[in-house]
Amino acid sequence: MTGIINRYLLRETFRTFAGVTVVLMLILLGDQFARGLARAAADRIPREAVLQLMGLTSIQYLSILVPAAFFFAVMLTLGRLYRDSEMAALNACGVGAARLLQPLGWAALGVAGALAVLSFDTAPWAGRASMEIREQGQRQLQITALEPGRFRSASGGRLVFYARDRNEAGQLTGVFIQQRTGDQVEIATAARADQRVSLADDENYLVLYDGIRYSGNPGSPEFRTARFREHGIPLPMPGRADPAGERRYLATSELLGTGQSEDIAELHWRLSAPASVLVLALLAVPLGRAPPRSGRYGRLGFAILVFIIYSNLLGVGRMLIERGYVPPWLGLWWVHGLLLATGLVMLFLQGGGAWRLRARWRRK
Repeated sequence: MTGIINRYLLRETFRTFAGVTVVLMLILLGDQFARGLARAAADRIPREAVLQLMGLTSIQYLSILVPAAFFFAVMLTLGRLYRDSEMAALNACGVGAARLLQPLGWAALGVAGALAVLSFDTAPWAGRASMEIREQGQRQLQITALEPGRFRSASGGRLVFYARDRNEAGQLTGVFIQQRTGDQVEIATAARADQRVSLADDENYLVLYDGIRYSGNPGSPEFRTARFREHGIPLPMPGRADPAGERRYLATSELLGTGQSEDIAELHWRLSAPASVLVLALLAVPLGRAPPRSGRYGRLGFAILVFIIYSNLLGVGRMLIERGYVPPWLGLWWVHGLLLATGLVMLFLQGGGAWRLRARWRRK
């Protein structure tokens, strides 16, 4: 009979867990999709990169969503059991709330193990991949930004470019370009222009043919004029992003052994994802207790509040580690321990522990 109860509980929990995860993911991805379209419309990322970035972002979100989804799933499953008086029937068979910890604990261990791989390996990889796609997209947009019939500016407005048309050979025609360096202004016009790009060497040049170059200071009568057959002008290229600037994107092996407080905080943060699954699974058992025939979602609001408090405490703990106020050996364990102790106390009280303590005290 115990095996039947365990299978039934696990089936209901994982069914609810899958549904909650999908709903939360759709909410977050909907927001990311809208932001991605806005960035693509503003020429900040290529349009074809929107879906790629959404997929990689969803992998990073899972390390945040899975603990919350599993917590809510256990709460909702237990809430339904209490609402339909199934827990009353289980109690009559000698299966109390504490007895449910065994199947839920094994389920939480499995989810925590998968989440550990995601948090320590897959999510940082997805972050690095998304950063590389954004960087390459920005560089590619910089390359393809020279379209005829439109004024383009770069380097904070210090460089302005315009081309009237493009000929059959793919060259820009009727080219105008202005560069400002301090008080010096250089203006060049050319019949034709080619763009030469090397992503490997970070080179981006606009080569002008058959034109005139004017240079001097505005307001001064001394302007120099020069005709040229060929003249190359370097165009700015977006710099390559440094993953070290974003510790959440670094591989776990790069964080180990550095001794830096920021790296230690990042390691504890990654460890907090699987650890929180175990803590929240235990906490969900006493929190999921509800009177018979009560609403299934009656205590979900309280569960959301508990998760928000837990997440904020983890954020505060991470900041304390980064600033050196908390020793590395303690890390974020004090947060997990606080929630774990709260769950154990609630289980003890709900299991009649308070009544037994009072009875023992009276006998003395």
